[in-house]
Amino acid sequence: MLRTLGVAVARHRLIAVIVWAVVLLACGLTALVGVTGESLFDRLGTSGPSVDGEAAEAARLIESTEGAATESLSLLVYDVDTTSPDLQATLAETAADLAAIDGVTEVVDPLAIPALPDGSPNPAAAPLYAEDGKGVLLTVSMETTDGALSDTLLREVQDRLNVAADEIRGQEPDATALVGGNPLVVESLVGVAESDLQKGELIALPIALVVMLIIFGGFLAAGIPLIGAIASIIGALGSLYAFTYVMDIDITTMNVITVIGLGLSIDYGLLIVSRFREEFRALVARTHGDRRLARLDRHELMLEAVGATVDTAGRTVLYSGLTFAIATAGLLVFEPNVIRAISVGAVSVVLIAILTALVLVPALLGYFGERLLKPGILTRVPGLGGLLSRFGDIAPHEGFFSKLTRGIQRRPVLVSVAGIAGLLLLGSPALSLKVASTSDDVIPQSSSQYEFLTALEDHFPLATPAPVQLVSDTDEAGAEAWAGQVRDVPNVTDVSAPAEINGYWVSRVDVRQHQGSDVVREIRADRPDFDHWVGGSDAASVDYTDSLLRGAPWAALIIVVATFILLFLMTGSVVIPITALVISVISLGAAVGVLVWGFQEGNLAGVLNFNADDVAGVDALVLTLVLTFGFGLAMDYEMFLLSRIKEHFEQGESTRLSIETGLQSSGRIITSAALIIVLVFAGFATGELMQMKEIGVALAVAVLLDATLVRTVLVPAVMTSLEKVLWWAPRWMHPIHARFGLRE
Repeated sequence: MLRTLGVAVARHRLIAVIVWAVVLLACGLTALVGVTGESLFDRLGTSGPSVDGEAAEAARLIESTEGAATESLSLLVYDVDTTSPDLQATLAETAADLAAIDGVTEVVDPLAIPALPDGSPNPAAAPLYAEDGKGVLLTVSMETTDGALSDTLLREVQDRLNVAADEIRGQEPDATALVGGNPLVVESLVGVAESDLQKGELIALPIALVVMLIIFGGFLAAGIPLIGAIASIIGALGSLYAFTYVMDIDITTMNVITVIGLGLSIDYGLLIVSRFREEFRALVARTHGDRRLARLDRHELMLEAVGATVDTAGRTVLYSGLTFAIATAGLLVFEPNVIRAISVGAVSVVLIAILTALVLVPALLGYFGERLLKPGILTRVPGLGGLLSRFGDIAPHEGFFSKLTRGIQRRPVLVSVAGIAGLLLLGSPALSLKVASTSDDVIPQSSSQYEFLTALEDHFPLATPAPVQLVSDTDEAGAEAWAGQVRDVPNVTDVSAPAEINGYWVSRVDVRQHQGSDVVREIRADRPDFDHWVGGSDAASVDYTDSLLRGAPWAALIIVVATFILLFLMTGSVVIPITALVISVISLGAAVGVLVWGFQEGNLAGVLNFNADDVAGVDALVLTLVLTFGFGLAMDYEMFLLSRIKEHFEQGESTRLSIETGLQSSGRIITSAALIIVLVFAGFATGELMQMKEIGVALAVAVLLDATLVRTVLVPAVMTSLEKVLWWAPRWMHPIHARFGLRE
């Protein structure tokens, strides 16, 4: 079936290319322009990780039940005399103008809130005053429709607040006057994500082209996988736009899925083009001794080569893609919507990457395939041709990887033990792993809202979301007793007196930086005997992390079982899948160890330009994605290697020889593809979003380890050590493999 597909696509290449062009044009236009006037970037959000747990229930109980849902903006004024008549007049005039705007539901000017009869400040205004009394917050609430805020309304309110800020700075040159709020934070972070995406692509694509030029020695062969990668990016953005109508898509989702699609497409395109050149040259060489081939012209030989390529390398791509899709589909068992969105998006992007490799790249080979046997233009450059020939994509029968394998096979057990020990040493920092949430804690300095959020946190702590909240359905005395008990909890800095909201008693609990999760767990471990809830942003993070821990065993079970079945159907062995799974787990542990060392312990802060004090630990979402995508990529290269080993084994070679020739056949492609994807991930790690930094570094390390130490040293050593039982399976499983086995 795959051979027929390859030949048909190459033969009818014009139709295939036109169909692809139309589809990609539609995807690109919908992502950039949109269907309803909103582009993909307009429809992205940054809701942050959340689950429907105890913290969410506490928030529902005390939120306002009257009126429509609203969004708000604030004018932050600091380093001013709050009794200044000029300031009072400016804020009063601004509040009056804002209240007259259609869609504004409430304007709160703290200077207009009357004091208590005894002259003391009104407690209701306390969050709107700076902690040291040198500033105020004027807040504006705006109505939303179906949860969406009108851009026209947002701009009108923002413009009026900006005018007021300018007036205040004119009155008090040393004053700080900033406009901010959740809608502007979301808008800013989406802009940073878009900038990171563009910067990552500008770094990744040119470097990928240079590496492929070295591999193939010419622009034509190097350009075909790159065209497939660009097509995958455009297709991924189009698919994400469609998903925004059925689920919330976070800005992190877009960058993660785009970089995964880019990396996989380059890998698959590289494998297809390389195998095509190998098959085409083999067919040309056989024309002298094969009557059927001798009757075919050059074009027909090219079509035969495309068919053979899609039937072999294309099948490997299909297996690899299925393995990666299974790994990412395992994320669907998790409760948080952001992870489900990434799962759905990743599966769709993997399918797009498979389609580009099996349909678009063969169509391009139909156009340019006959020219790919000619030496590339770079091979004619004096002094460069010899170098490029040494790194060419067609591996000789004898070379670096075959010599390396024979060296490993002299002491396979020793090499296996040393390799595993090295990975365990790299992974040792993971023993101190602390799971946290950096998505809310680390706002990029390039964000236009960074200064506003920093000033808000430093000077208006009561106006920031409560890290921990005590919500109880009891009398005031019971609420005060609970608050007093919580004051004695370690790392608690302050507990406010209970205030009645919506019939519930609520106390705000302030904690030391990065200690909120421990405080929440300690409070929940010693619960009072009346109805109560522990809420707040840190409690929501605890609920989120606990939700991931509950879903992790099921996700792991799905991934392990599905991968085991797929590898068994491919190899007919139960030993190979087990060793592949164990080695991948150890390798991923090493990547997590580097993640802990670099981010949680702050050793990469200087290189990657982030403040180590802002990072409490490894982001929970990042850890989940790194383990999932890292496993998928590891299995990707495992398929590349196993497919060639099994191919040689089925041709009658011994196990040792098939490992040697299999690695020699695939080693260059595995290391070249890995080098490209490492550079892709490293390019995206230079972005501003903290989660993308962590994901980029961890996956770059995972792929680098997998393509060097693991795939070219440890796997051959372990397979050789187990050569006597490597292809073993229980007798009752033989008919299953004979009936359903996946073969070239």
